Amino acid sequence: MLRTVGRKGASAAAAYDFGSVTAEAAIALPALVVVFGAGVWGLGIGSLQARCESAARSAALAAARGEEDSAITTRVSAALGPGAVVALSHSGATVSVLVAARSAGAGLLPSWSVSATATAELEPPASLP
Repeated sequence: MLRTVGRKGASAAAAYDFGSVTAEAAIALPALVVVFGAGVWGLGIGSLQARCESAARSAALAAARGEEDSAITTRVSAALGPGAVVALSHSGATVSVLVAARSAGAGLLPSWSVSATATAELEPPASLP
């Protein structure tokens, strides 16, 4: 004869399924951890992309104002880290800046390269009063 375990009035068949939720959770938990880790990794790459775009925009404006290229490169490296690559190109009345950086890999997740480009028109020299 089968004895019921659990809630009063539960059938004998239900008694055998009593621990199935624990087993399903044990299988689903690693998948949830992987999905959460991939989401955090993706947010980190999106944040790095936004920082690259901001750094490229401010570097292009600084170059358009006439700041030295070395000062601009130093400023971008300070904002994005020592691995950042900055390329400035002057052509005619415009200046273009390319900023590239590499994200850090996390465990099995690979590192990722992101870049941004910004262009600005050169500002005319200030006239003295």
